[in-house]
Amino acid sequence: MDQANPMEQVLYEVKKTIVGQDVLLERLLVALLAGGHILVEGVPGLAKTLAVKSLAAAIGGQFHRVQFTPDLVPADIVGTRVYHQRTGEFQVSLGPVFTNLLLADEINRAPAKVQSALLEAMQELQVTIGRETHLVPRPFLVMATQNPIESEGTYPLPEAQVDRFMMKVLVDYPSPTEEFVVVERAIAPPPAGQPVVDLDQLAGMQSRVGQVYIDPALIEYSVTLANATRRPDDIGLAKLGRYVTFGASPRASINLVLAARALAFVRGRDYAVPRDLTDLVLDVFRHRLVLSYEALTDDVTADSVLTQVMAAVPVPDVPQGRR
Repeated sequence: MDQANPMEQVLYEVKKTIVGQDVLLERLLVALLAGGHILVEGVPGLAKTLAVKSLAAAIGGQFHRVQFTPDLVPADIVGTRVYHQRTGEFQVSLGPVFTNLLLADEINRAPAKVQSALLEAMQELQVTIGRETHLVPRPFLVMATQNPIESEGTYPLPEAQVDRFMMKVLVDYPSPTEEFVVVERAIAPPPAGQPVVDLDQLAGMQSRVGQVYIDPALIEYSVTLANATRRPDDIGLAKLGRYVTFGASPRASINLVLAARALAFVRGRDYAVPRDLTDLVLDVFRHRLVLSYEALTDDVTADSVLTQVMAAVPVPDVPQGRR
């Protein structure tokens, strides 16, 4: 792979605006390169919106933000047919989903009918309005946020939709040092963002990600992890069985491999190593586990379950760059 990684230039440009949040920014790049979508959970004020907006500016793409509210309807997302009296015809008015980076802010505030309006766009990269099908622009990334500290006026995301997100990232507060820099930048004129790659270059990088080599042993490791969440007895963790109602779906193992290849590319390699997978397991798997009520009462989280599963499944010893 070339020494000058274009993703480093994108990250450098975004870092002119964003302080910290290294994990979120890296996962955004992974999702963008792997053609996935990302769900972000964190309290307000942690620069989630600014991160997506800065990324869109760095890649020269379009950015739309939709603030989800209880009175939102599907037409507000995908668009609708509008009757023009002068011509006597219906014309399609496309919604904000027709963009490169879509920020679905506080997605759990809208009813399931509105949330499901995104499903076709996320999975099929198209939207059907009436009898017409319209393709969304490429690349297309949905970043949805949800607020973990409020429960009134919120709706849990349908499991089918949650499974469509490649990753769920948890965003925490910045350190005092980082917050000092945040305040300094907030009272100064904002830097002028400029694109460092265009959409054609990004499409080329996505194609190169598809050529990143991943050893079959790493694919087997991904499958073993997913299977262990469904049948923890197989790895000697029978005690976890009462906490997990449903384990990770096959999309978990698929997305872990896809995301690991993209992460290897971001890190400047044309082959994946075990760490590329282990660094992403929590982000790819945590939202795909359905925990029991017993887990809730015992304060057992998906991350704690996955940490035990990862400790019980040996990481394959794969020589770097082996073909």
